[in-house]
Amino acid sequence: MESHNPLINMKQDHRLKAIPFAEFRTEHYLPAIEEGLKQAKAEIEKLKNNPEPPTFENTILELDLNGELLEVVSTIYYNLLSAESDDAHKALAQQISPMLAEFGSSIDTDPQIFKRVEAVYDTEVAGKPKPSIPSDLNDKETVKKAERYRLIERTYKSFIRGGAKLNDADKKRLTAIQMEASQLSPKFSDNVLAATNKWELHITDAKDVEGIPENSLKAAAFMAKKKGKEDGWLFNLQPSSLTPVLTYCKNREIRRQIHSAYASRAFKDEFDNQEIIKQTLRLRAERAKLLGYNTHADFVLADRMAESLETATSFLEKIYEIAYPAALKEVEEVKAFAKEMDGLEELMPWDMGYYSNKLKEQRYAYDPEELRPWFKVENVLEGLFMVTGKIYGIKVKQVFDVPVYHSDVTTWEVYDASDAFMGLVYMDLFPRETKRGGAWKTSFQGQGLYRDGLRRPQVSIVASLTPSTPEQPSLLTLNEARTIFHEFGHALHSLLADGYYKGLSGTSVLWDFVELPSQIMENWLLEEEALNLFARHYQTGEPLPKELLDKVIAAKNFQAGIANINQLRYALMDFAWHTANPDEILDVDAFEKAAVERFRLLPHIEGSNVSCSFAHIFAGGYSAGYYSYKWAEALEADAWSLFREKGIFNSEVANAFKKYILARGNAFHPMDLFVVFRGRKPDPDALLKRDGLIR
Repeated sequence: MESHNPLINMKQDHRLKAIPFAEFRTEHYLPAIEEGLKQAKAEIEKLKNNPEPPTFENTILELDLNGELLEVVSTIYYNLLSAESDDAHKALAQQISPMLAEFGSSIDTDPQIFKRVEAVYDTEVAGKPKPSIPSDLNDKETVKKAERYRLIERTYKSFIRGGAKLNDADKKRLTAIQMEASQLSPKFSDNVLAATNKWELHITDAKDVEGIPENSLKAAAFMAKKKGKEDGWLFNLQPSSLTPVLTYCKNREIRRQIHSAYASRAFKDEFDNQEIIKQTLRLRAERAKLLGYNTHADFVLADRMAESLETATSFLEKIYEIAYPAALKEVEEVKAFAKEMDGLEELMPWDMGYYSNKLKEQRYAYDPEELRPWFKVENVLEGLFMVTGKIYGIKVKQVFDVPVYHSDVTTWEVYDASDAFMGLVYMDLFPRETKRGGAWKTSFQGQGLYRDGLRRPQVSIVASLTPSTPEQPSLLTLNEARTIFHEFGHALHSLLADGYYKGLSGTSVLWDFVELPSQIMENWLLEEEALNLFARHYQTGEPLPKELLDKVIAAKNFQAGIANINQLRYALMDFAWHTANPDEILDVDAFEKAAVERFRLLPHIEGSNVSCSFAHIFAGGYSAGYYSYKWAEALEADAWSLFREKGIFNSEVANAFKKYILARGNAFHPMDLFVVFRGRKPDPDALLKRDGLIR
């Protein structure tokens, strides 16, 4: 098997300029993982038994370079697990995840390896002054020395957090915890996807779809035909399908059905995630206690920009104090409007999107659907590349000779102003049943040093946007266009990376800093100067009318209080889960209700539950970290104010952001990088000011 395994034998292009996806079969992954583990373990044994004294090169750098085959194969496997996987592919996660967890833990808890790491740390970092950010970042040797210091410091801290100082019995238990937890995460995600895919609503009576925009009805009719229905419209729980129903459908019962189905995914059904949540929390809490922390949240926050649970919580509470009264007022406005418009006595969750949109339409004299013709997906991509080219001097061109894992995927090469290759981008933008919902950026290869030299990154942007139909192209909402800009902001963090060590490169930053590059990219989408570059009507070529843009900009803070409270509810519910004693959580639904009560704006619907489909914290990397979105948004609001002050395409500001934020990765502490870029520490009120909640 191994001699014919294309995952093991990707020799035709060792730098993986193009991954031969079409050659891979499900049965290739496990043997390739096993071979990767065998090679990685052999390298670790060589490192442990090296008779030479520990140095940066023979210990820290060796750890950063360890297991290239294993890294390549596992990266491909897990990226496809999320983006393009059948049941057989998914099932492998239950074997592969614990194998990888056990190997990772075996390194972190190995006393010989830690002794070597500690020796390098004591020689080069302990008691030594932290390198400052060089004024001349073209001084490559100075930059490399600073990165060397940071990699040693981060590696040492990683070993401590991985259990290096525990006794043997606790190390053994920690490894068992990591292995068990690694199986729960993909199972949670599988359940959410299965619950999402199972529900469909077939409508045949035209009265029941009254109000839904023509674009969305065409897509629903196309989906019905694809699923073998002779007539009518088929809706599902993908955002591109359910959002138009909740926003526009006049039939309240239809809105109730689709909202209730979405809000109850993986809760009290055949895909129920309640026991997985309880067990995940128990394992996380036990690990935290073993490592000397009171709670999982304390463990996580100790290695974040916020540094402590108290700092992160007080940051969120300050926003709550301002946003909650504003949100209550905004909801009352919608209630009064709904009563006046339709005599509605009680506003329910499935009414909120519908009446909010009607109120917005009345107040600002425009409907978000009006924008779709100016946001054809190809035009949005072209505009994105024009905008980023104008900001950072990069050039993006589509290429057609790179293998892809699905026919929906397009590929793009990125070059800098001097035509040097910066990286490869995969774009996978439309929903399908083999892909989990939502949107994310991931990498198939990071930037930095490998055994054969420095490599450029390969990144992938995955989303579930409005697809095309035989009758019309993919026309996006403003929010969907914003998603593309957001994820490409993450991609730029990798593509513009200019570091030496892949362990510090690109998005490998402290987690509450990672959303800054993505969230700042969203801003250009509401700037006339940027939109004029690309927003053209897909049929007539006419530019987006200024009066329509003015209305969009005037409405941008509409219901800002509600938007903030929705994010705070997720963030503080996340902290509630990860600061509670899991042994006392007997009822998942009761716990969630209590945790979110102070954020409630509308009546609770029995049978609905957010946590059972909250993949960010139970299947992604955001456990005790969902606050990062608001934290980074505050940084972004402050950073963007400099662009607004100097000009959104000001080369001095753009070059500074590129040089100090995007290119540096985790080479320095993020607060130091922000201060050098902004000239001061972040303004704590920048976000509230930007959202119009304070003056």
